[in-house]
Amino acid sequence: MGLDRENEKKLFRKFEKGNRNLITDVPGVKVGHVTLQDGDIQTGVTAILPHSDNLFREKLFAGVSVINGFGKSVGLMQIQELGTLESPILMTNTLSVGTALTACVRYMLSQNPEIGVKTGTVNCVVAECNDGEMNDIRGFHVKEDHVLQAIRNAGEDFEEGPVGGGTGMEMMGLKGGIGSASRKLEMEGSGYMIGAIVMTNYGTDDNLMVGGDPVGRRIQAERTKEDKGSCIIIIATDIPLVDRQLRRIALRATHALARTGSYSGNGSGDIALAFSTANRMQHFNESKFKEIRMLYDEELSPVFEAAVETVEEALISSLFHGRRIQGIRGKVLHSLREYL
Repeated sequence: MGLDRENEKKLFRKFEKGNRNLITDVPGVKVGHVTLQDGDIQTGVTAILPHSDNLFREKLFAGVSVINGFGKSVGLMQIQELGTLESPILMTNTLSVGTALTACVRYMLSQNPEIGVKTGTVNCVVAECNDGEMNDIRGFHVKEDHVLQAIRNAGEDFEEGPVGGGTGMEMMGLKGGIGSASRKLEMEGSGYMIGAIVMTNYGTDDNLMVGGDPVGRRIQAERTKEDKGSCIIIIATDIPLVDRQLRRIALRATHALARTGSYSGNGSGDIALAFSTANRMQHFNESKFKEIRMLYDEELSPVFEAAVETVEEALISSLFHGRRIQGIRGKVLHSLREYL
């Protein structure tokens, strides 16, 4: 998982990696995919479960950074306002956002009969990238059952590359998709994890950087002259943090994008969401007050650095796990491994 050991030693050296080198090294986090591949159909959906209990009743602190807002995601506005996450996070293609949202709402209603009756409604989160260059995006091939299956498929081990929501994605003129990584941090004698999962669909081929090496100038990938398409970045940690701090961590994903050669062009919808599993906010409370635990801001710098390194490897890992795929209109994308 993540990059293979030989390559990861060369590229990422500062922080120790988790056992799987996946976002699921953060305890409780699970990921599931449904992949749809059949000729012109190159799409799917990926589900991230922040914890395995009832997310609506036990919310998590979260923060969002809209790096460039050329995107059609849903659920981000309430997180920006309230700072809490109360549903799975879904990633799919742009025109399947509505389907994924409806499916997620049905899933949450099935768990919580009080939603919309004895309490408010639910804020489900769906993020997207446009896979129309490789996929028959107008065909609405992602169905509600696929979304629910991705949630049911969620586990600690999962595939990277052209799977799930990343099936039809293109990064830097190469086969992009799903990538993940994780890092360990030690603080006051306790071990903590930072993990990331990304859906990559951005950048121009000649700008590609891998570990500081401008490899894009040496490979002959599909010519992509404009930085557009989008990147979704999800960061998880078990470090006790509040929403304000998580928003600051999400903002640091910008540095990881830049390290890979992106400048977040006009048509690129680049969005990062960070959450912490350490504090749970109960929806139904007997007390008017909630005691929480949080890291001092003065201790955040190594967390920022580890988050940037984790996201950077996740982005490159989506390329290393790519494979040659032919999609709609005969378009072919190649794996970075074919050139390196």
